[in-house]
Amino acid sequence: MLDTKSRIWQGLTTGWPICLGYIPIGLAFGILAQQAGLTPIQIGIISLVVFAGSSQFIAISMLSSGANLVSIVATTFMVNLRHFLMSSALSIHLRNTKKRTLSLFAYGLTDESFAINLSKFKYGNWDTRRALVVNHMANFTWIISTVVGGYSGRFIPPNAFGIDFALIAMFIFLLTFQLRGQKYVIAAIIAGALAIPLFLILPSNLYIIVASILAATLGVLFVKKGGARINV
Repeated sequence: MLDTKSRIWQGLTTGWPICLGYIPIGLAFGILAQQAGLTPIQIGIISLVVFAGSSQFIAISMLSSGANLVSIVATTFMVNLRHFLMSSALSIHLRNTKKRTLSLFAYGLTDESFAINLSKFKYGNWDTRRALVVNHMANFTWIISTVVGGYSGRFIPPNAFGIDFALIAMFIFLLTFQLRGQKYVIAAIIAGALAIPLFLILPSNLYIIVASILAATLGVLFVKKGGARINV
């Protein structure tokens, strides 16, 4: 049985790559937010309350274009609906966790921490405490990075260094990290192909959610038809 210090250390050594990736993305967000008119304190509050890189980038873009508060909140909610899918996948590993701990865990859930923790829960000796360390060291790194970006943004010209491409690059990396077999590749191709026509039909960013659900469903059917074992 590992003691608390050992669990914390394992969480830190597992989560540091996420933090390393969050630093440039957080700096990029802070710079863009500062250039949109937000102060470093406001940037820190947004990162603390929302803690979702993609929706934060979208919110800043909408804010810059003059969108109203209701549309920004609604769009942020729609983009973050993917967290329902991620939390459902992790729920089977957190069945005996207390509700207060679950709330703390849910707050720190992101695409990156989900990918790391799900892999660890499935293939390693992992528990909620170590997963919490991963989640919240990433949370701390993100908040600090965005605030630092907010302070430094005044010294960097708009669109310099490809900052506006930072989030897209991060999601491309996450996608390649998940392509571990034929069924994952097929699901990714289906999701991309469906997203294009759905973008023309559905409002806001709903096309992302619908395409993901349809692709995942078709992926499961493909695996079942092929007689392969499905690992949740």
